[in-house]
Amino acid sequence: MQDKEELTSQIDVQKKLKEEGFTKDFRVENERLTSYGENDGKTYGAEEVKIVDFYRFEGETNPDDMAILYAIECNDGTKGTISNSYGPLADTDIDAFLVRVQDLGKNVDKN
Repeated sequence: MQDKEELTSQIDVQKKLKEEGFTKDFRVENERLTSYGENDGKTYGAEEVKIVDFYRFEGETNPDDMAILYAIECNDGTKGTISNSYGPLADTDIDAFLVRVQDLGKNVDKN
């Protein structure tokens, strides 16, 4: 992967991740990760998911623009991304799901 410092905008990072195979867009519905788009709709529990990487973006002029983009890989090889605001505007369903993933030890250790 390219150095995080070289990727300055969320759009740049999403483009790079798509080139690396993270092509699905995910959301959280009914406490499950769901891929959406044409011919999608497959769902995954927290035990079927790992966080491969994440990127934080801070709004230069508006704190409401703060976001985190997660690169996700599922146990069947499906790869994609999900983003969330952080702070008071965060989607609590996404946060709760990703905490469960981390609690299960599915996140990749960067050390």
